[in-house]
Amino acid sequence: MTVSLENFSHEELKDMSMIEMASKILLQEKKAVNYRELFDKIAEIKGFNKKQKEVNISQFYTDMNVDGRFLALGSGMWGLKRWYPVEQAEEELTEVPKKKKVKKKKKAVVDDVAALDIVDEDIADVVNDFDELDEDLDDDDFDDEFEDELDEELDDDVDEDEELDEEKK
Repeated sequence: MTVSLENFSHEELKDMSMIEMASKILLQEKKAVNYRELFDKIAEIKGFNKKQKEVNISQFYTDMNVDGRFLALGSGMWGLKRWYPVEQAEEELTEVPKKKKVKKKKKAVVDDVAALDIVDEDIADVVNDFDELDEDLDDDDFDDEFEDELDEELDDDVDEDEELDEEKK
């Protein structure tokens, strides 16, 4: 049974959802239609202006993806699922655009690491070196020197502030 949009009044078409209209248009066409062409037909029937088209196109696309009656066939072509048995729908799909080839990273880094022949003793030496550095940093002399430098900087800042206040008076 073919349902033509011509059987509906102007008022009924205005009240009909875009997705319902798309279904009826596809039934009338009896073939897959480009998404943009389908939307343009709907926009024309509904009398959308340019702004309304911009606002409604993404909603229409979302509705087509969510609605179980429609099938994306690739390259912007959409049909009704009931037209295609599962096997045929897979054959109808157009080629997926080829992805750019990504150059493979060379194994040189891995080979270099393998050539190093790192052994547990080497790792232990590195850990010991870090422990010694840590002990040096914990030294109180270091903390005292840092505090002295910080105090001097703060004193200099206070002196500068006092001089600025004197100048303003």
